[in-house]
Amino acid sequence: MPLQIAPISAHLSGETLLPTAPVPPLPDVLSLQTCAGTVRVEWNPQAPVTPLGQLAFFAHFLHTSGRFENWVQDCPWRYSSPNAPLVRDVLGTGLLSVLAGHHRYAHVSALRTDQVNPPLLGMSQIVSEDCLRRALAKGSKEPAAAEAVTAWQQHHLRESYGPLLSVPWILDIDSTIKTIYGHQQGAEVGYNPHKRGRPSQVYHSYLMGAARLVLDVEVQPGKQTAAHHALPGMWRLLERLPASAQPWLIRGDCLFGQEQVLSEAEGHERDYLFKLRLTRKPKDLIRLLERQGQWQDAGQGWEGREGVLQLQGWSRSRRVIVLRRSVGATVGPVAGNQRLLDWPGGTVATPEYEYAVLVTSLKDGVLTVAQLYRDRGDAENNFDELKNQWGLAGFTTRDLYRCQVMARHIALIYNGWSLFVRLADPSLRREAITSRPLLLHAVAIQTRHAGQTVISVTPQHAEEPKIRRMLTELTQFLSGLKATAEQLTTGDRWCRILSRIFRAVLDGKDLTMPVWVAPAG
Repeated sequence: MPLQIAPISAHLSGETLLPTAPVPPLPDVLSLQTCAGTVRVEWNPQAPVTPLGQLAFFAHFLHTSGRFENWVQDCPWRYSSPNAPLVRDVLGTGLLSVLAGHHRYAHVSALRTDQVNPPLLGMSQIVSEDCLRRALAKGSKEPAAAEAVTAWQQHHLRESYGPLLSVPWILDIDSTIKTIYGHQQGAEVGYNPHKRGRPSQVYHSYLMGAARLVLDVEVQPGKQTAAHHALPGMWRLLERLPASAQPWLIRGDCLFGQEQVLSEAEGHERDYLFKLRLTRKPKDLIRLLERQGQWQDAGQGWEGREGVLQLQGWSRSRRVIVLRRSVGATVGPVAGNQRLLDWPGGTVATPEYEYAVLVTSLKDGVLTVAQLYRDRGDAENNFDELKNQWGLAGFTTRDLYRCQVMARHIALIYNGWSLFVRLADPSLRREAITSRPLLLHAVAIQTRHAGQTVISVTPQHAEEPKIRRMLTELTQFLSGLKATAEQLTTGDRWCRILSRIFRAVLDGKDLTMPVWVAPAG
């Protein structure tokens, strides 16, 4: 008779140790009494079902464009053990996890029961979270290997957006703070508006304006939040681009309105548009302009005036645009710092304004400059989406290297999904919080009969007819592209896809893959 181990609590309580009976097997079928009568419930954990039932359409998109296949083939990771996982399985697991909205490696385990989607990407299995973490560490101890991984990631990022740089575009830059709760590398106490005094890391992101595509992401320690820490990565990014692909404007928030950023932009002959903090000298200029009057219409309820300003630390004076917007009227004096200006009088209704000061090298009028900076609000939504909906500030590891590799993985996956959604509906740009329920989440069951695989999809979205129409038209386009243009390379097919997505802004122009998109490595 096999030895039965009694619970530890029995030893602690002094109870008599008696042999325990074997646990009977659980039934696979249960009979439940409900309002509809008796219901038979069967447990079937091996059934080929998935909650991401519409991922097959994204897999079709990746296969036709060659994005996933080329990404796997170019990967510099190499395994020597016969028990090692396939590179395709590792990259595919990361792709599915990010797409599903995960932001921790532990969430990868939720994919282990999915038997439908991994084969669609040519995968043989979902790897464990530990396997994924170990794979991301490859190359961390050898500079040459680390450079190869960086070159591979940046090459595929360039391929995703490269053809679009032939049209005028704006470079948006921003920095995102990632709060750290452990003892990770680079976890330093710096500027952290979310958790003051808590260690953090900083993610410097570079975005392609209206296209809303990520150009690159750099992860740095928490004390390197200042704008000058983002400049080396930005200039390295732009140095790889020919003159015909350079941005016509660099745009950022008040973090970047400082001398080093402005002077370097002027040295590289790049126009810029940044916001300034409302410190003493900008406030003095606002008071001067308020006394002078003659405010111009700046659109959307804003008024503007042009001025010249030289802040402390600036090497010279620069053109600024002062904007104001009424936020109602206040009677009598206002306590504290609720108002920017000290208006005369104490009992009459006085205007209350919200102010913004922009520094720019542009020669355009007040209305044009104001609208250009308001357009940056769209980019702010993007940075927020990357952080909160795509896990850019998640997937934390002890070393900074793997955080960097995963950040670029997320950027590439985000670009692919964003373009897929816009291909399905070019008239509207949706964030992941709406595009995933619309075009990814659905109950699906897989069946096989007569050598054919069938995936039956049941969307749970109220706009099911609209979803069906969009995905049907997308499938017809991709299938037609593959069937009628077999001689095209994957780069040519990718350009055809981008041309269709952005046909409204390209005016019928066909994009081509630029020669400066050099191969990885």
